[in-house]
Amino acid sequence: QVQLVESGGGLVQPGAPLTLSCAASGRGFYNYGMGWFRQAPGKEREFVASISWSSASILYSDSAKGRFTISRDNAKNTVYLHMNSLKLEDTAVYYCARAYEGWAPTTIADFGSWGQGTQVTVST
Repeated sequence: QVQLVESGGGLVQPGAPLTLSCAASGRGFYNYGMGWFRQAPGKEREFVASISWSSASILYSDSAKGRFTISRDNAKNTVYLHMNSLKLEDTAVYYCARAYEGWAPTTIADFGSWGQGTQVTVST
């Protein structure tokens, strides 16, 4: 079983950058795809970005493309989400997730382990 712990969330102004981290412990990180999702109040959880085990495949949602960068450090069992040019609509709880396989999926059903989430608030 793997445990995922997100960190790095906070309150930022529009246009500011922020980097989220997700540290994995227990069994299983290196061979698995990882992803970031987010859930705003009153909305469904949505895909943000995913990365395959080798980082060879990386996918982004349309809202994240060009502003967010997902990366991973397999030696540190950590996946990151670097967010730039944050907008008010990026406000949400951000969740890290581990896929069932090594590729980079985009749907919730393809992820079997989830972190507890970290709040990102973009506000003036």
